[in-house]
Amino acid sequence: MLFSTRDTGPVADAVKRHWVDTRLPASLRPYARLARWERPIGWWLLLWPCLWSAALAAIAAGNGWPNPWHVVLFLVGAIAMRGAGCTYNDLVDVDIDSKVERTRSRPIPAGQVTRFQAKIFLVLQCLVGLIVLLQFNLFTIALGVASLVPVAIYPFMKRFTNWPQLFLGFAFSWGAFMGWAAEFGHLSWAPIILYAGGICWTIGYDTIYAHQDKEDDALVGVKSTARLFGNRTKPALIVLYALATVLFMLAASLADAGPAAFAGILLGVLHLGWQVVTLDIDDGDQCLKLFRSNTTYGWILFAGFVADALIGWL
Repeated sequence: MLFSTRDTGPVADAVKRHWVDTRLPASLRPYARLARWERPIGWWLLLWPCLWSAALAAIAAGNGWPNPWHVVLFLVGAIAMRGAGCTYNDLVDVDIDSKVERTRSRPIPAGQVTRFQAKIFLVLQCLVGLIVLLQFNLFTIALGVASLVPVAIYPFMKRFTNWPQLFLGFAFSWGAFMGWAAEFGHLSWAPIILYAGGICWTIGYDTIYAHQDKEDDALVGVKSTARLFGNRTKPALIVLYALATVLFMLAASLADAGPAAFAGILLGVLHLGWQVVTLDIDDGDQCLKLFRSNTTYGWILFAGFVADALIGWL
């Protein structure tokens, strides 16, 4: 049965005392953990490119505000599809997760959920994502379907390349297309450049995240940019974050953005610089904290874009 599970406790790197682990019925907790509901940073990181793109589209269209209905749809879709992606990833990686200290407490390797139950839950989450996607125009629907390609291949990349974070960027930055397409029904250079910047940003923050697992990854043969960069991680982050910043500025320029948008991007540079200066690649707890701080970065850019859209409209 779908809800026949056993709760053996929270996942190691989850937010402590989250409502998933304190208020949700015990039979549902393993599914919430499978979808990473107690780690909201993941859906925030998936959502930000959608919202940035929607805000840039509002600037270009002179609407004064990102379409509120689109914002709601992107929020629901990000939560559902991030959960589906994590469920799929855990099904693919169960043998690896069982050998890594931080991930062996995940629901499937911990025995909280069977593989069959996880597959049923995966389908249910995808159905929610499909309902959300069908609310958009046909071009955006087609883009959403195409996003399944990078999502499908990402979990396998850590076995074959030192750059799995690049493929995560392909998947997690896809929203840079969606916000613009939802508004205009087509793409232009602004969302394409925004997508490229999102990929650089994703490689940077997920490299920080991957440093938590580098010892276990080396033992089980999993590749990552954290292992590739090693002690050169800080210079690599400077390059990646600088590229992301330049690309975000170019995307804003192509969308005819004004000073407020660029001010937001420059304020974001301060936050990214703080990440680089503060980072200790051998402190797993700090790596997790810095990784989670990218929600703040997302808010900074979004606030700048929205402010610019409103100023241009007034």
